Amino acid sequence: MRIAIVGAGIGGLSAAVGLQRAGAEVTVFERAPELRAGGSGLSLFANGLAALQSLGLLDDFEAVTDRGVEGFASGQRRADGRWIAQVPEDAVGSLRVVDRADLHRILLGALRPDTVRTGAEVASATPEGTVTVRGRAASAADEEGFDLVIGADGLHSRVRPVIDGGRAGPRYAGYSAWRGITSVPVDLSGEAGESVGYGRRFGIAPLADGRVYWFAVANMPQDAVFADEKSTVEQMFTGWHCPIAELIAATDVEAVHRTPIADLSPLLPRFHRDRVVLLGDAAHAMTPNLGQGGGQALEDAAALTALLAPLLGQAGLPEGRPAGRRGRAVPEASWACLDQALRRYDALRRPRSQSIAKKSRLMGQVFQLGSPLLAGIRDAVFSAVSARLIAAQAARVQNWSPPR
Repeated sequence: MRIAIVGAGIGGLSAAVGLQRAGAEVTVFERAPELRAGGSGLSLFANGLAALQSLGLLDDFEAVTDRGVEGFASGQRRADGRWIAQVPEDAVGSLRVVDRADLHRILLGALRPDTVRTGAEVASATPEGTVTVRGRAASAADEEGFDLVIGADGLHSRVRPVIDGGRAGPRYAGYSAWRGITSVPVDLSGEAGESVGYGRRFGIAPLADGRVYWFAVANMPQDAVFADEKSTVEQMFTGWHCPIAELIAATDVEAVHRTPIADLSPLLPRFHRDRVVLLGDAAHAMTPNLGQGGGQALEDAAALTALLAPLLGQAGLPEGRPAGRRGRAVPEASWACLDQALRRYDALRRPRSQSIAKKSRLMGQVFQLGSPLLAGIRDAVFSAVSARLIAAQAARVQNWSPPR
């Protein structure tokens, strides 16, 4: 089976690893001229780790992360450092924080050479599995046919219109986020999590080597412009508890990046059509308030691999038989089985991922309250929530296993 994966992010590369190992001929199209991980951290909970294990990547992942993060005090604090609510240790389960560059390197290292084509922009796709690819030369455009096209090209997906006719798109959440990783280790005194104020938040997550991944969130217009991003975030969080100022100061200017936060709206009525299927942000882009964007993309990749793997050894043509039209290799008779697998993928992944996306947006609205009165009520409510309820809510998101 010849499979095209559009987008070389975490979801696309994870699917490429799983499907290639299962026997598919995989090509990943990435429009960027070179592969870059984005320069931020990523928190993965038990569900994301289960997905990595299913894909055969967990050992390599654990080699660059540290389970010691599970012992850190976590939850929500006020700007002065006083705890509003602490997450019980048994509520988090497994947790790892990784530098995206390390995870990207692991995924690329697990693929065969020349699997990823950089500088190859997929301008469009068809339900029949044909993609239009533009190369580095603006005038160059080629059509290639595949047995299956996987759209993993993010919030601004060029593949998604095949599924929904172009109706869904980015919806700005009302706030933007700065992200950075310190250039040197910083002592956190065993405390991490989020600190919340009025329309502002600051998050702290330790990496295995002592460096710290941090993010800062503030309400602002989507088109806000700042002359100096690092100085701006320093000013916005002046007076907040230690070690927030130290974390920002320990981060190189060029390592501080700001992103307007958006999710996908409206929700897609389906994740696949004919020979095209979506995963990751292309299917269910969500705000990062539950720390599940990367985990859900990994779940998608692991689920799709688990559902397609039994078919990959059966669908290929006998040796010596020429490939089908436009380079496809799968007989039409095999598509009843594949269509059934894709329908099951949709039935499993769409309700779960869209539910988490809704919860994540709601949490963002709660934690970005700009009114001191409403923020005070929020803090009082969270202080009163029982540890058992927090653990139950976390378990609903984090308990996941790949389909049989």
